[in-house]
Amino acid sequence: MDNTDTNKRQQLELNFPMMENAEYQSAQNREIRLGQEEGLDVSIYSKPEYNWLQMEQMRVGLKDKVDVSVYANPAYSYETMRQIRLSLYAALDILPYVEKGFVDDDLEEIRSALQSRLPLDQWLVNGMCAPQIREIRIGLCEQMDVSVYADPKYNWMQMQEIRLGLEKKLNVSLYANHLYSHFQMREIRLGLEAGLDVSSYCRLVYSATDMKVMRQKLLDGTAAEMPKAGPGTKEDKKTVVDPYHKKEFVISIEDNGNLAYAYIPWIPGNEVTKEDIYYDLERRGIVFGIKDEAIADLIDKRRMNKKIVIAEGIPAMKGRDGWFEFFVRLDLPRIPAPLPDGGVDYVNIEAFEMVDENEKIAVYHPAEEGVDGKNIYGETIHGESGTDQKQLRGEGFYIAEDGVTYISRMNGKFEYIGGRIIITNMLVVREDVTAVTGKLEVDGSVYVVGSIYSGGYIKASGDIIIEYNVEAARLVAGGNVMIKRGSCSKEDCFIEAGGEVSGSFFEAANITAGGNVKANYIMKSNINTMGKVIVSGSKGMLLGGRTCAVRGVDTYNLGNKNHLRTLLEVGQTELYAKKMTEYAESREKLLGDITSLRGEWEKILQSPVAKEKIPENLSWKVYATLEAKNQELAEMDAEASKLVNITEQAILDSVCVRGRAYEGSVIVINGIKYALPGQVDRVAFKLRNKKVVMRTL
Repeated sequence: MDNTDTNKRQQLELNFPMMENAEYQSAQNREIRLGQEEGLDVSIYSKPEYNWLQMEQMRVGLKDKVDVSVYANPAYSYETMRQIRLSLYAALDILPYVEKGFVDDDLEEIRSALQSRLPLDQWLVNGMCAPQIREIRIGLCEQMDVSVYADPKYNWMQMQEIRLGLEKKLNVSLYANHLYSHFQMREIRLGLEAGLDVSSYCRLVYSATDMKVMRQKLLDGTAAEMPKAGPGTKEDKKTVVDPYHKKEFVISIEDNGNLAYAYIPWIPGNEVTKEDIYYDLERRGIVFGIKDEAIADLIDKRRMNKKIVIAEGIPAMKGRDGWFEFFVRLDLPRIPAPLPDGGVDYVNIEAFEMVDENEKIAVYHPAEEGVDGKNIYGETIHGESGTDQKQLRGEGFYIAEDGVTYISRMNGKFEYIGGRIIITNMLVVREDVTAVTGKLEVDGSVYVVGSIYSGGYIKASGDIIIEYNVEAARLVAGGNVMIKRGSCSKEDCFIEAGGEVSGSFFEAANITAGGNVKANYIMKSNINTMGKVIVSGSKGMLLGGRTCAVRGVDTYNLGNKNHLRTLLEVGQTELYAKKMTEYAESREKLLGDITSLRGEWEKILQSPVAKEKIPENLSWKVYATLEAKNQELAEMDAEASKLVNITEQAILDSVCVRGRAYEGSVIVINGIKYALPGQVDRVAFKLRNKKVVMRTL
């Protein structure tokens, strides 16, 4: 590298913060991006120590609403993570097995056994591999005495030979010796199945090849001893048994005794008959659901090397769980549809559903009883009944006398949030709101079918929804504010919301919000939010003004080519400080109330009156009040702690620019300032070691 290149590189390091693109590979970024698009908390896995497969397992777990912290450990392979995730779906705890050193395929076998409620722990030994565990699981499933081979001194192939012998009711003690190879065990087992006296070759001194030769000779001798048909019979030659005739097949039981499979291996001279199959079924007590056609097809068409179902039980059917039938729409898209450029269609979103007074909104259908089944052994399997759901809670409705019908108390806006029905009063204004209209103050929500022009004023305890535009006006909402078209003014538009503020665009607006602020374009606006500012779409731009967001900023473009000053403050902003001050003052006042109440109660207890009996209801009221105050204090501390955690989480990726960030943009994180000296593409800014740094996306 020449001196010119060195000088350029040094100048770049001076003007730009540290780049961290080496931490994230493209596959990792894809998993993080997918999680963000699905609305997941990707902070739990967006760390360089996880590979993309591990990230995928955690993303899928978050999407399915399981506690991924259980397996969020970079030491776990992705397959181990997968097995833990699948176990969580079935409410199984396989972490103790992970701690014992079982991983990947081992855990899959253990999970399958636990799901089938098999007593695997009794026979499981640390260090066993997956095939060994599988042989024990199959034996338990078929109700065998697995103690004969559930020993780590046997490898899985030896275990398999012993298990196959147990299936055929053979005297496996003749070869259940770990010093035999599985090939030797097989020759002894085949001899026992043929009814031979294997004692002549059942010795360690003989190799498997020797044993096979000796077994074949015994078979030949047995055939020679068979009586021949007398003269005059029609088929005197066919009565002699073929010395190479074999009857090797396996009947395996699966699905907890609901299925029986037959498997006939292709071996020269292997001649299995229907009678052999039926005899083995009878011997094993399989009497129900036998498929005669499948057995005939298996034998007549010689379907070798295939597992064929030859008996099938009737599974028990769980009764349907109780469910609610709603007569209002629950599928309204709370998230607006995306536009071709990646922006958001705020114009065509249906923001709410209206209901009338005494309108039927839902009916509950009780849980149904289960239907009994029967396994292949003829045993009845109890069908579990469905689970009833709790009554719906909320406000603005009542339950009819039948106990299952839910009816609206009023004309209003219907919402179904978190399993709760919320019906609130909604005023529908079917004209534009101006200074002439006067002030609108509503206990509930307001829906303006038109626009709001200069002098318009709306105050609502619920949401405010504007179908078209907002100019110079003041909007105050206890809930959300949605302006479908957008807001454009000369800095005399003021919007306050306890929840979220959204719209197609905001220009020269003053916004204060408790939740997120969302738009496709924000220009020269003054924004203060406890949430996040999100500007969507490839044409989306956050330009000029001052944006203060506790939870950070996510925009496509930041600033413009003209270097218009654009100020972003995230993390511990003025609004955050104000909120924390309010918490501190409220806490101090609440502590004072608790101390005062305790002091007054102590005075009563120490007074002469206390020598007489204090009324029981007075004691109860005092203790109940103290308990309520303490509960309020705990909830207040939890809220303050939550707010602190949110800001700490936000500074990990405080400002995300998915397109282009221009010179003139200023980023302030927790009071630490950084002015962007030049144009950069696809970057994120965060706080590290009390310095603002950036990384490429």
